[in-house]
Amino acid sequence: MRICSAQLRTANLDRLSDFYVDVLGLEPVELEQDELGLYADIDGDPLIVLSESTEATPRPEFTTGLYHIAFLLPSRKELAKVLARLSEKRYPLQGFANHGVSEAIYLADPDGNGIELYRDLPREEWPRKNGGIEMFTKPLDLEDLLTELGDEPREWDGIHPETTLGHIHLQVSDLTKSGAFYHDILGYDIVQKDFPGALFLSTGGYHHHVGLNTWNSKGASSAPKGSAGLVRFSVETSDLITLRHLQVQFLHKGVPFRAIPSENNSMPALVIHDPDGIEIEIVVHQRVLVN
Repeated sequence: MRICSAQLRTANLDRLSDFYVDVLGLEPVELEQDELGLYADIDGDPLIVLSESTEATPRPEFTTGLYHIAFLLPSRKELAKVLARLSEKRYPLQGFANHGVSEAIYLADPDGNGIELYRDLPREEWPRKNGGIEMFTKPLDLEDLLTELGDEPREWDGIHPETTLGHIHLQVSDLTKSGAFYHDILGYDIVQKDFPGALFLSTGGYHHHVGLNTWNSKGASSAPKGSAGLVRFSVETSDLITLRHLQVQFLHKGVPFRAIPSENNSMPALVIHDPDGIEIEIVVHQRVLVN
């Protein structure tokens, strides 16, 4: 199940939307009062939904919740374009890395929500160990990355419409408990478990759709209710049969959930919470899934 969208709460919708629209180049659409959808492809679904609550307070640093949202660019050249845009806007960056499976740029939005912008390397180039994927962290050569742009004019026309949310990385209080939830309850495969203080899970052989860590949150509590930051994230299944299978599994294992019925009483979505109270919406999309 791939990550399809994330909802963020903010006390200042204009400030946050200015970053995602002007700096990153997402397309804004007003969904409801005080709620804005941000799209890479205006004919698709929003990657980010921003909800304004003027009483929202900053999320305390050492709490569970979002570590970063990861935007997957369709090519190395598109990643270079975004890097050039960030440089042009003089937006502060927090780090860069070659992970063997991907090349990544790290930053934070004005509310402090972590962001990763990355592109995948071809799967046949992913490093392997004992039959599994072995991600690592090495320096990323930014000058070499920018050579992808050649001498052509660097006109910015927004983030590429094929950009998706490649994965989400969460701060959790107990790695074993959260890992068991995402593996045993949601059915993600454990891809890499020997990275200190972290666990990476996916479906379909991807390097990871969900990252978990306790680097700043071991034994921590959840953020106070109404804090700015992650409200929920959504994952998508390939069909209604898979969704119904998950519902049966939740019932069998005693996992609380909420079903969101459609007008014809099918069941387009389930809502559950992970061990740290992070809300997850499971939806069905009738399109070919990638990653």
